[in-house]
Amino acid sequence: MNNKRRWRYPESFRQTEIERFKCCENVEWLAKELGVPRQTLYRWHGESQRTASEDEPIPEKSRESRLRREVRELKRLIAKQALEVDFFRGALQKIAAGRRGTSGSGELASTTTSGT
Repeated sequence: MNNKRRWRYPESFRQTEIERFKCCENVEWLAKELGVPRQTLYRWHGESQRTASEDEPIPEKSRESRLRREVRELKRLIAKQALEVDFFRGALQKIAAGRRGTSGSGELASTTTSGT
């Protein structure tokens, strides 16, 4: 009997998919695309982290992933500020309309002048 451990997937495939895993935002989607159980991708990633030497810096989770989260957060803040601006614009318009129409007759309010 052969003592060698046989992998279902070639090592080159595993390494390629580990790199994709590191940059992936949706692991479940990646697993479905590859036809590999999600847990297997996590296991491969964990194994690759354990075998990485201490001299090599561990690559960050994903710069692209972090940037996408940041863009999503900034879009959320922009939408929130747009709602606030619309609210205050409407409030100012109501205040301005209330100040313009205080005489009731449609005429401009008269003021007394001083000094003649």
